Amino acid sequence: MEKLETLIEKTIQQLGYELVDLEISNRGKLLRVYIDKPDSVTIDDCTLVSNHLGHVLTVEQDLDYDRLEVSSPGMDRVLKKLADFERFKGERASVKLRMPLDARKNFLGTIDGTEKDTVLLLCEGELYRFALSNIDKARLSPEFKR
Repeated sequence: MEKLETLIEKTIQQLGYELVDLEISNRGKLLRVYIDKPDSVTIDDCTLVSNHLGHVLTVEQDLDYDRLEVSSPGMDRVLKKLADFERFKGERASVKLRMPLDARKNFLGTIDGTEKDTVLLLCEGELYRFALSNIDKARLSPEFKR
């Protein structure tokens, strides 16, 4: 899986995109790739990356999959790397921890940046520090105004 992720990440970076997430499901038959770029992802971007990845995976990787899906990460995008938390500083995010902090695993707050390998999240007026290694899942949690 790591070799596949490295190949996909390198390939899409050469095209000018960022790999946000990679999922393999349906017993390995569905390969789902989420991409991003600074000025948002269009359907043409997804088509370009899908076509290019299809060719690369056929030549470079011995992977038996039936379907390749390439899409944008959406407004509730996954946050995995420290760089993701820095990029979306000031945005609202939900964070689920592997090991509880103050008897809680789930937090919703505003990203306040990072320090070394730690994510800072402001929740209900209190600043929490989470080691990136203790974050099980994190996503942006946009607020929609009426």
